[in-house]
Amino acid sequence: MRWGDLTDGKREAPEPLEGNVVATVLTGTIVWAVLFAAQAPFWGWYADRGHEWWLWTCLAGTGLGLFGLWFVRRREAALARDRDAGDGGRPD
Repeated sequence: MRWGDLTDGKREAPEPLEGNVVATVLTGTIVWAVLFAAQAPFWGWYADRGHEWWLWTCLAGTGLGLFGLWFVRRREAALARDRDAGDGGRPD
């Protein structure tokens, strides 16, 4: 196979993976929060060595994860509304 075969339309794109997106984002958020909580008592040690960014990275990951939870829950709700509206609101 040549590199051009990947981009010139000869191959179909694979189906997207479906999974529990909310659980995935929640797990990642919890990991970031636990990492922050484990490192926070050692803030001075990190500050003395110029590694405060480790804590800020964990805090940012937690914050972005919380935003991600809000986002994917709204997305899942919108998809469910669309799915229900498409068949007259009847469950399968």
